[in-house]
Amino acid sequence: MTPADFQPPRWLRNPHLQSVLATSALRKVGARRVARHLCEKAEEFILDGGSDVRLQGFLSRQTRQVESRGLVVLLHGWEGRVDSNYVLYTGARLLEAGFDVFRLHFRDHGDTHALNPGLFHSCRIGEVVAAIVDLANTVAHRRLLIAGYSLGGNFALRVALAAPRVGLDLAHVAAVCPVVSPRAGLDAIEAAPWFYERYFVAKWGRSLRRKQALFPGRFDFAHGELHTGLRQLTRVLVERHTDFASLDAYLDAYSIAGDRLAALSVPASILTAADDPIIPVADFHRLQLPAHVAVEVAEHGGHCGFIRDCRLRGFAEDWITARLEQACDNALS
Repeated sequence: MTPADFQPPRWLRNPHLQSVLATSALRKVGARRVARHLCEKAEEFILDGGSDVRLQGFLSRQTRQVESRGLVVLLHGWEGRVDSNYVLYTGARLLEAGFDVFRLHFRDHGDTHALNPGLFHSCRIGEVVAAIVDLANTVAHRRLLIAGYSLGGNFALRVALAAPRVGLDLAHVAAVCPVVSPRAGLDAIEAAPWFYERYFVAKWGRSLRRKQALFPGRFDFAHGELHTGLRQLTRVLVERHTDFASLDAYLDAYSIAGDRLAALSVPASILTAADDPIIPVADFHRLQLPAHVAVEVAEHGGHCGFIRDCRLRGFAEDWITARLEQACDNALS
């Protein structure tokens, strides 16, 4: 399976339609149907992220074959959750293929705002690494793999970078439309049609209001701050609630651009779309990667869309499953 296999009908080739349909209520109907088994038999875990941090996740065990192919950790995007459409479709597809699936919530995502007093931000990679180490030490598995979308793809690749240092044995990483250069991504959102920035600011604002209600003495976001632009709100977060000296320093800290992935020792597969309105495809062309990391670029797909047809079936979940199956087969040969 290659990006050339993704050939949506002409009416589905608009990148904005692809991006919007991916998270739409229309697609959620199908996601809940195909993921019924994934969700009904899911077991909740509260993982140790270190320094008293707790992260929630849900484990679903496959029943298709005698022995699981491996345990796949699925990472959602920014302001996503473990029951986002793309996570459900991907989890269901992996379960069907014989993988156990663990859907991990980042801090302050889903219904986890009360678990930790500090705010989520994109540089909290240490707690995600620690939580996955805790999972690996707790749940028996044949091999461990990670897949992520958008910011979750960025986190997945950074977990893989940290894996040798923490003794985490990863077989493969698959990332769909990962954030490469946060600075370029922010610029792209501001240059894209207005509804992208409105969408992200609205979801983030609801999350911050919920956090403030749970910890009223710790946070004091003014109404105007929660209704400003994405750049301004991010600057407020950085200046008040992180140790970074500036917005630029914060954005640079979770970048994987240029040669940041050059030392990656874990085999990885990256899928993106040439027409992604959020993550510029030029960022991928400038990556300096080892031979065991492959970047695959589809002509169409938008941001984490890759919708195949009017039934809103997706290519990305099939691509992830194919790449992780291939990794397992290679490990046996």
